Amino acid sequence: MSQTPTNHTPANHTPANHTPMGAADEPVPGEALLDVIEPTGGADAVPHQVRDPLSWRSEVRRQWGRRRTTWAFGLLLALPLVLVGAFAFGERSNNGRGGASTRIFDLAQSGAANFSLVLVFLASELLLVLLAALFCGDAVPAEASWSSLRYLLVAPVRRARLLTSKLVVGIASTLLATVLLPAWGLLVGGIAYGWDPLTNPLGENLSWAQFLPRLALAMGYIFVTLLPIAAIAFWIGTRSDAPLAAVGGAVLVSILLGILDQLDALDPYRNAFPGHYSRAWQDALAVSPDWTDMLHGALWALVWAVAFTMLAYRRFRRSDILS
Repeated sequence: MSQTPTNHTPANHTPANHTPMGAADEPVPGEALLDVIEPTGGADAVPHQVRDPLSWRSEVRRQWGRRRTTWAFGLLLALPLVLVGAFAFGERSNNGRGGASTRIFDLAQSGAANFSLVLVFLASELLLVLLAALFCGDAVPAEASWSSLRYLLVAPVRRARLLTSKLVVGIASTLLATVLLPAWGLLVGGIAYGWDPLTNPLGENLSWAQFLPRLALAMGYIFVTLLPIAAIAFWIGTRSDAPLAAVGGAVLVSILLGILDQLDALDPYRNAFPGHYSRAWQDALAVSPDWTDMLHGALWALVWAVAFTMLAYRRFRRSDILS
């Protein structure tokens, strides 16, 4: 009498070479998953959960290994060199140094301090805004567009933990870009034009001992004013699978608010717009600084940043990402 072969494999046993349906055609986040499960024993051993899934080091490697991060910082480092080349081939102003009618751009070649100040003025208007939106808005939808977000959430990783790791790395990248810009500008400007201290358009000077702490404070303020744009991009990223929608949406919001900020009819409500006090950092570099606008701008920026960050966590916690 023939006997039906018996399968001795336990019902809850998962073969070592088992692959989720559709995973063969989709990129699987190898480094992130290796931090979540760790096989022990032989080939048939069942993976077990490690103590620290999705480590910070893994997320940093994951984000800094992407081409968009390399291109973003490459563009940031290339900007001072482009300015030096533009000044070299362009016509130099005959206004020289000093004078009440001299613009800050005419003084860019007068030394490292002035060159870095012009660089910060140009980059803070758009480039740093774009980088903040890119670093914070691209992380979550990029995972979703690769179809790897569902694997991270099927693994024993909390949604809040995953979202926090993305946000912290994005904000840290934005902070690094904000610090790197003036430091690299000082170095390039010093090599190209010398190490003279700051001379403002009114002919007033700030020594290096006065200028460097003021510049650090100004860059700290610029970083705070970038947080609302980063939070808006982060929130849009939790609602869309398209990285371009998150980054472009945040930049468009910034442009729209800048246009509305020009309307006097919106007084005093426009004072609450995230970018209303975006240029208040220049007050820190005055001979007699006034900190009122910087204080108001920092407080409003933090309010907007916290509000949109909370909306992002609320949205991500309730959304059905595994469908």
